[in-house]
Amino acid sequence: MAQGPLSGLKIVEFAGIGPGPFCGMLLSDLGADVVRIDRKGAGRGSPADITGRGRRSVALDLKNPESIETCLKLMEAADGIIEGFRPGVMERLGLGPDVALKRNPKLVYGRMTGWGQFGPYAKAAGHDMNYIAITGALHAIGTDDKPIPPLNLVGDFGGGALYLAFGLLAGVIHARASGEGQVIDCAMSDGAASLMAMFYGFKAMGAWQETRRSNLLDGGAHFYDTYQCADGKWISIGSIEPQFYALLLEKTGITDPAFQNQMDRSAWPELTRKLAEVLKTKTQAEWCAIMDATDICFAPILDLDEAPKHPHNVARETFLNLDGVIQPAPAPRFSATPGKVQGPPPKIGADNEGALADWGFSADAIKQLQASGAL
Repeated sequence: MAQGPLSGLKIVEFAGIGPGPFCGMLLSDLGADVVRIDRKGAGRGSPADITGRGRRSVALDLKNPESIETCLKLMEAADGIIEGFRPGVMERLGLGPDVALKRNPKLVYGRMTGWGQFGPYAKAAGHDMNYIAITGALHAIGTDDKPIPPLNLVGDFGGGALYLAFGLLAGVIHARASGEGQVIDCAMSDGAASLMAMFYGFKAMGAWQETRRSNLLDGGAHFYDTYQCADGKWISIGSIEPQFYALLLEKTGITDPAFQNQMDRSAWPELTRKLAEVLKTKTQAEWCAIMDATDICFAPILDLDEAPKHPHNVARETFLNLDGVIQPAPAPRFSATPGKVQGPPPKIGADNEGALADWGFSADAIKQLQASGAL
C-alpha cells in the first residue's frame, strides 16, 4: 500500500535519464503510483539506481502500434505524465499532448527539456551546464579564474525535476477543480533562471558585482566562505549577521581591529587571507568542538562517506540503507502522511502484468499484448 500525501495519484513516466527519474522518485517517495514505461533492454534495476526507486516498470516496444495504444490507455487512467524527450519525439510516436488530452481531458502532460519546447535552442542537445550558462547562474559560480559547474544540481534537479514536480501537482489541483488538463513546458533553463530571482534583485539594487568571488554569497566575503583546516579537511563559515559575526571573532580568538569593519568590500580579500591563517591552526574536529551547534553559522564540509554518519543526519534519519545502498530518505517530511521509499528500483519489465492489471487492463488484454510482442 502506497504511503504519503500523494497516495492515489497516478503518474505515467516515460523512462529517461537525470532529472526525469529524479522527478519520478520525488513523486513516488510521497506516495504516488508511478508506472515507468521502459523500452526493452538492460541497464536498470540495480539497487544503486537510486533515482529509479519506488515505481513499477512496464516494458513496451514503442514501434509496435499495440504498445502505443497501451500507452494511451495508461494515460486515460493517469492524473499526469512525465516525458523528457526532445520536442517532437512524442508526437512522432503518436503520443503527443493533442492525442493524449483527447483521450483524457483532465490529463496533466508534463514535458521536461533543457531548452523548452520552443526557441532557437529548443531542438539542440545540451546538458545541465549549458542550460544554466544562459541564465547568469553559471557565470556567478566558481573561482576567480573560471566558472565551475555546481554538479548538475541547478539545471537538471533544481531547475528541472523540482519545477516539473511542482508544476505537475499544480496542474493536478487545477484539473481536479476544473476538469481541464494542460501541458507543462518545463525547461531547465527557465527553472534555473527562476532560481536566480534573488540575485537579479541584488543586481537591480546595485548590490551585485559581475566579478566572481566579490559578492556576499559567492565566496567573496571572508565571513561567508570555505576554509581548510590543519588536517586538510574543510569547514564552512556563514556568519553574515552582526551578532553571528561577533561570535565568530570570539570563538576564533580574533582581536585584530581590521575585522571590525565587516562590510568593507575592499578589505574582504585581506580578511579572507587572515581568517584562513587562523582556521588553518586547528583540525576540522577541533573547530567542530568549538563551533558546532552555535550561532556562528558553521558546519563541517563532509564527503559522501562522512555525511550519512554525521550526528544531525543520523538523528533525523536523513539517509537510509536500502538493499545495501546508502541513499537520501524521502523529503520533505509530513506530520500526518509521511512519505517512504515505496520499493527498490525495478528491473525493466518487472511489473508488466501486475501494473497493467492494477491500472485496468484485463487478463486477456495483457495476454494479447504479450502474444503480439508489444509487451
